[in-house]
Amino acid sequence: MKIEHVAIWVADIEQAKDFYTRYFEGVANEKYINETKGFCSYFITYPTGARLEIMNRRDITEEKGKAQLGWAHIAFSVGSKERVDELTKQLQTDGYVLESGPRTTGDGYYESVILDSEGNQVEITA
Repeated sequence: MKIEHVAIWVADIEQAKDFYTRYFEGVANEKYINETKGFCSYFITYPTGARLEIMNRRDITEEKGKAQLGWAHIAFSVGSKERVDELTKQLQTDGYVLESGPRTTGDGYYESVILDSEGNQVEITA
């Protein structure tokens, strides 16, 4: 058994697609559009086979608070501490907010946390 994919609602689907493909080596499929429901989505596939679905629907516009019950973040392993440092620096240079790190956490991860184009937490781990 494996997790097939995870999905996230976004306000700006093109900006989110660019973020998750550009920085994390994902490949997006052709955009799916359902005009009747006002829905569109992309599936982004990563080299390991993991997939992220980014979705937008015109009637979903309310943002959730920063801390809440439910999914907390998505984590991408980039293979080394050096790559965590490099990617974190690149994301900061490109204007993304660094939430924390890079650092070694109490549970042994070397990570940084960046906010994506929608303000969601993205962990970058070694």
